[in-house]
Amino acid sequence: MSTHHGEFKVPGGKLVVADLEVTDGALSGVSISGDFFLEPDEALDAINSALLGSLADSPSSALTARVHDALPVNTQLFGITPEGVATAVRRALGLASTWWDHEWEVIPPSILPTEVNVALDEVLTRAVGDGEHRPALRFWDWAETAVVIGSFQSYRNELDPDGVAKHHVNVVRRVSGGGAMFMEGGNCITYSLYLPQSLVDGQSFEASYAFLDAWVLEALDRVGVQARYVPLNDIATDQGKIGGAAQKRLANGGMLHHVTMSYDIDADKMVEVLRIGREKLSDKGTRSAKKRVDPLKRQAGMDRLAIIDVMIQVFQERYGAARTRLTETELAAARDLATAKFSTEEWLHRVP
Repeated sequence: MSTHHGEFKVPGGKLVVADLEVTDGALSGVSISGDFFLEPDEALDAINSALLGSLADSPSSALTARVHDALPVNTQLFGITPEGVATAVRRALGLASTWWDHEWEVIPPSILPTEVNVALDEVLTRAVGDGEHRPALRFWDWAETAVVIGSFQSYRNELDPDGVAKHHVNVVRRVSGGGAMFMEGGNCITYSLYLPQSLVDGQSFEASYAFLDAWVLEALDRVGVQARYVPLNDIATDQGKIGGAAQKRLANGGMLHHVTMSYDIDADKMVEVLRIGREKLSDKGTRSAKKRVDPLKRQAGMDRLAIIDVMIQVFQERYGAARTRLTETELAAARDLATAKFSTEEWLHRVP
C-alpha cells in the first residue's frame, strides 16, 4: 500500500487537495479537502465514497464521471468541480503534473524565416513528448511580412492573392488549428510553449487555454495593460483584442500552445491581405480593423523587446525557468523539416 498527496487550484476557484492510498491497484483511504465551499456537508462524503475502488490508472474523464454521478441532488459547488477533484487525484498519483514538476527553459527570440519558426514548433513539441527536451517557452522573431494560416483553413478563402503579391507576404501553414495570423516583422509578439499533456490533464480545451496563459496576463499587467482571456482563445482588453492562441496535441504526449499578440499592426495592409479579416469587418473598413485588434504599442507605450523581457522575467519568476538557446542540431532539424514540409506547395495548399 502506498500513500499519495496531490493539489489543484481550480481556475477561478479554490484549492482542491487529494490524499489517498493505493491498494492492489485501486484507490483506498480517499480524503478530499480544501478551502472550497460545498453544500450539503454530506456531498464531501459522497465524493470520497465515489472514488473508493477506482482503478489507479483511471482516466480523468472516468474519475470526473464518478464524482459527478455521486453528488446528491441539488448539491451546490463553490470553488470546486468534479474535474478539479479528478485532477487533484491524478496529480496525487503522478499521472497529472504541475508547472513546478518540470524544469523549464526560456528561449529568447532570434530572427528566423517564418517557415523555420513553424517547423521548430513541431520539432520541439515532438522532442518534449519523447522526453528528449525539457518543457520550454520560446519567443519567435522574423524579418519578413508573413501570414501563418491554421492547419484546417482554406488558402484561397483566407488570402487575397493581389494583396499577398503586393506586400510580398510569406504565407506558411502551421500544425495547429485556429485562424490566420497577420505577422509583420517587428510588429508582433509570438511565443510557443512546448509541454507534456500531463500539465493540462483533466482540463477542458477551453480551460487549458486560460491556464497556460495565466503568466502572460501577469506580465501584461506589469507593463500597464489590463488584459483578460475571452473564450475560447483570445486575449483582450476593454480597448480590443490583443491576440489569439492555438494548440496542437501530439500522439506521443507532447503539446504545443502558441500565441500571437499585435504590437503595432498595419490594419490597412492586413485587410488587403486577409479575405476573412475583411469579411469579418463587413463594411466597416480599416477603422473597425484598428479597433478590433488593438496594438500593445499604444496600450503599453513600451518597446517590443522590452515587453518580451518582462514576459521572460515573469515566466522565470513563476516557474524557475532557465534561459537557453536553440542548438545547432535543433535548428538543422527545423530547417530540414521546413524544406521537406512547411515550404512545400503540397502542405501549404493541403486545404485548397
